[in-house]
Order: sequence, then C-alpha cells, then structure tokens
Amino acid sequence: MRTWHEPARELPVRAEVDILVVGGGPSGIMAAKAAAGNGRKVMLLESRGYLGGNLTLGLPILAYLDVNGKQCVKGFAQELIDRLAARGAAGPHVPCKNHMSLTIIDPEEVKTVALEMMEEVGVEVLMYVFCSDVIKDGDTVRGVIIESKAGREVIFAKTVIDCTGDGDVATRAGVEMHKGDKDGGMQPPTLMYSVRKVDMAAFRDALVNHRDVFDMDVMPPEQFARRYFITVGLRNQINQANKDGLDIPVARTILITGLKDDQIWVNMSRVSGVDSTKPESYTFGEIEARRQMYRINAYLRRYVPGFKDLEVEKVAPFLGIRESRVMVGKYVLTAEDILESRRFDDVVTVAGYPVDIHHSTGSDCTMLFAKDNHDIPYRCLVPEKVGGLLVAGRCSSFTHEAMAGTRVMSTCMALGQAAGTAARIALDEGVAVADVDVKAVQKDLLANGAFLG
Repeated sequence: MRTWHEPARELPVRAEVDILVVGGGPSGIMAAKAAAGNGRKVMLLESRGYLGGNLTLGLPILAYLDVNGKQCVKGFAQELIDRLAARGAAGPHVPCKNHMSLTIIDPEEVKTVALEMMEEVGVEVLMYVFCSDVIKDGDTVRGVIIESKAGREVIFAKTVIDCTGDGDVATRAGVEMHKGDKDGGMQPPTLMYSVRKVDMAAFRDALVNHRDVFDMDVMPPEQFARRYFITVGLRNQINQANKDGLDIPVARTILITGLKDDQIWVNMSRVSGVDSTKPESYTFGEIEARRQMYRINAYLRRYVPGFKDLEVEKVAPFLGIRESRVMVGKYVLTAEDILESRRFDDVVTVAGYPVDIHHSTGSDCTMLFAKDNHDIPYRCLVPEKVGGLLVAGRCSSFTHEAMAGTRVMSTCMALGQAAGTAARIALDEGVAVADVDVKAVQKDLLANGAFLG
C-alpha cells in the first residue's frame, strides 16, 4: 500500500474532563448518565447528529424479560422506557418465545429523550466527531484525539469509556481485539425499514388460523393475537418466492409490529461479509441492503397476507451492525456461561437473551436457549493490560458465541450503566478503574434500580 508521512504538529486541547464516553448509542447514553454526579465533568462524543445509535433504527428492544418472564434489565434502561411510554412512544414488555420479550419504541422520540437525559445530569454532548486516536501514558489511556470539520483536537480524560460498538478506542489503545468466529466470519447486518397500510386483521388471521400454510416455526399462535408481536417463520413462502426468482436473503420472515396500527418494521435484509470497521465494506452493505429492500417488498406483497398495499414509510438512517470487533478483557464471557446460567461475585449486569447467531454465510440462524438468566461480571468491561479505559456494549469481552447473546440493546444499556458507575466510583475512591471496589459499584447500581439477581 502506498503511504504518506504526516508531519508532526501541535493539536489544540478542546476539553479536559473526568470521564469521557465515546459513542452515544444504547450503552453510551447510560454510561454517561451513570458517570455524572458528585460534581464530575462528563462528556459524551457521538459521530452522528443525534443520540441513540441502534435505538433509532426501528428495532424492538429485546429481552428486558428472561426466559421465565422475569424482568432482568431495569435501572436506567427501564427509565428510558418509562419516559418514552409517558409520551406514547413505547409499548409494554411483551413476552416472546424466541426473543424472551420485545418492547416496541418510537425511534425518533428516543433521540429527544436521550438528549434530555444528558442535559438533566449535566453531561456535555459533542456530536459530529470521530475518535481517530488515543493518548497514552505508558499503558494507561489519558485521552483521545478527535477528528471533525474543525480538524484534529485533543480531549484529556481521567477515564475513557469505549461505547462505540466497534471498539474504536480500545483498538487504538492497543487492547487485544477479535472479530467473528474461528474463520473471522461475522454476523451479517440488516437495514431496518417500516411499511404502512398493512391489513393487520388479514395478517393475524393467517398466522393464527392458517398455520398449516403460514408456519411460524416454534412461535405459538396465541402470541400473534396480541397488539405487539414479532414473526419468525413463513419458510415455505420464502422458498416459493426464491423458486419464483425473487432471491430473498433470509430463510425466515422477520416482521415486527409498530406503534401505529397498520405499521410493520421489516428485519429481512442481510448482507454477508460486511465489516463495519472498513468504510468500503460498510458502504457496500448499505447499497446492497437497499437493493434487497425492493425484492423483500415484492415478496411481502405477493406471498404474505395483508401486505398487498404496503407503502414504505421510512428507512433506518444506517445499517444495523450485529457484530464487529470484540475486546479480550480480564474475563471473556462464553456461551457456556450463558447456557448454564452462571453467576459471578463481580456481577454488574444480568442478561436473559439466548445465544442467537445469524450465520455469517447462508440465510439462516441458530438459537440456543438457557433455562434462566445469567450474570455478566465486571471483568468483562476491563481490558486485560490497558488502564484508564472501560469497554461497554457489544464490544465488551465476549466470545463470538457469547456476543450473539449479549449484543441486544437491553443488555448493552445495562452494561453502559455499570461502566459509568464504576468509572465514577473509581475516581471517588482515587483508584484505577481495574481496582474499583465492585461491591460499591453493585450497591450504587442497586440504588439506581438495576437488577443484579
């Protein structure tokens, strides 16, 4: 590869803060809110022009409830739902056989509520900036270099929390990272979009009363009599559409009811081989997913009752990434930890989603279910060798298989609250984040409504 030597230069220091959170998605919002307090100066960086990340894509939030119907994610993540619900912008936590539970939200209202939550606790939000590098003192992160239309600038921080989803800060800090399965294959992304003018009565009738034709795999018919539901099935219809030349990218029809009576969110595009850490690959994914959308709409109109008059309402602002870089931390959570419902003394998050692996090639997925929820220990947020840094969200310390069960937004929000809490308490104690009193973190989390089992 051809290279160019960039001359050294002095960079302006934009800010010096106590805690810097990079990434304003589900984990970042909660990390920043939890980090604020005791007069701490907290700053939140976001590359887009709004907060919320994957919360703004039209996805339901999965697994507030566990396999036994018990709510295992509470705290600030529940506060978000309460605030949205007060505006008519969130539904209840509805049990779901495949996904434990789904909670429908208005993706646009999330942007407003997230900003209000930051303003109320005094978090300084800075948008339209990327973290392009880190500043280290030995093995300890002391700040980041950001890039924007204003150029390159420095933000110093006593603690940095990486909530980028892709582990951008951790990677630049030299933390050991991995991607995908043993062959590097990652779960493919999806471009969400919503459609209107769906005849919900006809759709429900097909799912409830004609299961011999419109099969929903393991999902029971009574689930579709509810106001809110998600479908995962109709394999025969997709097989027929493929025989007829439509080339549908998924093996099953995944549709989610919206907050509006005739609204459905479509989760059916699938672009294998996309790496969101490479702009050319991410660009290809965006383009290909939009191409797929037209074939998917043709399929819905022709093969699924109630969709013949559908109209596209809105398309998500960016491709939803399921998997990219993941950190190797002081503890690496495994699929066995999830499936055996393991407990840890340093638990900071309880999660209840199954191991849900969308295959890196082909069109199907594998789901493995536990009999109960499971713990995620604090060590999963702490890099093994780099100090001054915590990593929260889907890029925390998991194996490929475990990340397939911890990547959902409810769990990521809980991990964010844990990271922000630990960062604040570590500063209060005058210790490194790796050495924080986890019992004190747990006590603070419980006082702020979190569930720890």
